[in-house]
Amino acid sequence: MHIRKQLMKKIAFLFCIICFSTMQTQAQMLESFVHKGEVGASIGLGSYFGDINNTASLARPKFSAGVFYRKQFNNYVGLKVAGSYSFLGYSDSYSKNPVQRLRNLSFNTDVWELSVSGDFNFFKFYPGFEEYKYTPYVSLGIGVINYDPYAYLAGEKYFLRSLGTEGQGSAAYPNLKQYGAVAVVMPLGFGIKYNINHKFNVFGEITYRFTTTDYLDDVSGLYAGADAFPLDPNTGFPPPVFFLQDRSYEYGNGIGIKGRQRGNSKQKDAFATFQIGVSINIQSYRCPTY
Repeated sequence: MHIRKQLMKKIAFLFCIICFSTMQTQAQMLESFVHKGEVGASIGLGSYFGDINNTASLARPKFSAGVFYRKQFNNYVGLKVAGSYSFLGYSDSYSKNPVQRLRNLSFNTDVWELSVSGDFNFFKFYPGFEEYKYTPYVSLGIGVINYDPYAYLAGEKYFLRSLGTEGQGSAAYPNLKQYGAVAVVMPLGFGIKYNINHKFNVFGEITYRFTTTDYLDDVSGLYAGADAFPLDPNTGFPPPVFFLQDRSYEYGNGIGIKGRQRGNSKQKDAFATFQIGVSINIQSYRCPTY
């Protein structure tokens, strides 16, 4: 009986040594592993929110894609530099509001974005280690976008910014300047990433962009009225911008009376993307402390 107790004690002691050695080895491996960052690419869908989509409907998303580089400072904090493309657009014809459908405006635009964001992981993330293979994360940053809304009239494509659909740059409104093609954005993102192996991760991310422009859709203020768009002296007909600034005529009499509200100038436009992607880990090793 005494021999059996001694044997059990030795087995338990040996088991403790093995467990301690295993834990120590794993701790040394974690200490020696350095997750320096990631490079990746993603594709998905983008939705615009503004004067034409004023109910924040997600029913008509369009294509978006992006690439990024993330510098990881520690297990939780990183800095991401990203470039992305979003094809945005919407139409009054999608609305359930009869007044908005009568307005009958629409647009599309290519949005190119460059941004810098700070990322925060909620969990430790060590690619290649089973216990730390996924984490939710949040990001907040600042960037710039380039955009140029356009619409089609009789099958022909017209860029609306240069036309001045609300009277910008016309003799009737000399103080109303043309809006720019560049705006500042503040991207706020939420995502989750999952490590497949020591080299590759997959992720899904939703990013909402606050913008400093109300002209993603070329709609912001008031109707300029017919005086802002004089007849073409060569043809005697109104210029294309006359038919693009107020398209309610397609349903009957036009509603674009000078000074009547065309959009909501008190609220800026915004857009959001949902993307899934793959990233490649950038990693190195260092000697663990003795």
